[in-house]
Amino acid sequence: MNHLRITIILLFAALSSSSFAQSCCDDPNKKFADLADASSFRSEHEVPTDINFVPQNGHMIEFACPAGPAANGYLVPSKKKSKKWLIVIHEWWGLNDHIKEEAEKLWGELKNVNVLAIDMYDGNVASTREEASQYMQGLSTERAYSIISGVSTYVGSDAEICTIGWCFGGGWSLQAAIEFGTKAKGCVMYYGMPEEDITRLQKLNCDVLGIFASQEQWINPGVVETFEVNMKKAKGEVTVYNFDADHAFANPSSPRYNEEAAQEAYVIALEYLTKKFK
Repeated sequence: MNHLRITIILLFAALSSSSFAQSCCDDPNKKFADLADASSFRSEHEVPTDINFVPQNGHMIEFACPAGPAANGYLVPSKKKSKKWLIVIHEWWGLNDHIKEEAEKLWGELKNVNVLAIDMYDGNVASTREEASQYMQGLSTERAYSIISGVSTYVGSDAEICTIGWCFGGGWSLQAAIEFGTKAKGCVMYYGMPEEDITRLQKLNCDVLGIFASQEQWINPGVVETFEVNMKKAKGEVTVYNFDADHAFANPSSPRYNEEAAQEAYVIALEYLTKKFK
């Protein structure tokens, strides 16, 4: 019995001292996932249309995680050996064909950069709002950070990493950049839930490009403004673009797709990433 008690105490201490230990109230990822309880939030996400995606340069891989089973990802490797990595994090739908297609597109634009779209849902891909809510809310903090830690090990100790994500993945793009430490060279977050903890933001080793939708009810201009204030307090650097569009405006498979805003945002993101990978 004493051995069991000691084990539990040690386990709790390990979790509490980890870089991702946050109270439920302070955890922006849980805050975003909790939004799925609201029907108005779910209705904000129309089911994306199917696309005819055929892999050209990428393939699925597995990589080990420090806790739990191996994780999955869609890897588009650089043509020449490179220590440059773009980590792509999917929307609340999961690692679907749209995200894989986006990974291939970014790979073609950036040149000599490995692009890895990671699967935060362990193989689950939603086809309905209800499934997306279930998968997003079912992702534990421990599993998410274990996957990110596995990515960090997989890319190697000398990797130079930028992150990009949308919606659910926008928030996780920021969290991953924090976790990657000195490997992180840049972070692009599309309409994702920002981190509010100043101490955690101080751990960022890179600047952040934030692309947001001013018509959105949830990650609204007030939330974005608070993020800018918090980054300033943390002595971090963030550049924010607010587009006159709604949530998911950058997803061409979404009925909310806004081509003008999406194309402008893409150019901004691509220029940012290109400079980071010079």
